Amino acid sequence: MTIRNKNLPVICFLLSSIFLIGNLAFAQAPLPQGTDQPVNVVGTWMIEARNWDGQYDNKTIDLKQNGSVITGHFKGPNQSGSLEGSINEHHIVFRTKTRHPLTFRGRVDGDTMQGTYHVMGREGEFHGWRSKPN
Repeated sequence: MTIRNKNLPVICFLLSSIFLIGNLAFAQAPLPQGTDQPVNVVGTWMIEARNWDGQYDNKTIDLKQNGSVITGHFKGPNQSGSLEGSINEHHIVFRTKTRHPLTFRGRVDGDTMQGTYHVMGREGEFHGWRSKPN
């Protein structure tokens, strides 16, 4: 079978259209969800935070959990208030509802968690441990 030169642009257009449509359909497919359930973070946690200036301070969080949704209470040396966030498998993110909101991001491993936190454009590190489960 020979392809005439005048049909070649039409064939190229059809093949590239099929390729493009196939890729668009694949791109629209939902990402596979992780099979692991979020870890249990319910309880009272003590947090030791190393601030951007090298100083340390302690904070306490009381966490409640409904699936991947986290709510609770935050108490630091200068402010306290409620918090909300989420947990995806072992990855935790929560934000305080305080005068100067803090955003914590980290990883939970059993009764410990660690990561970074941000407040007023600055970043620090934290390490936490569950002092009592609820």
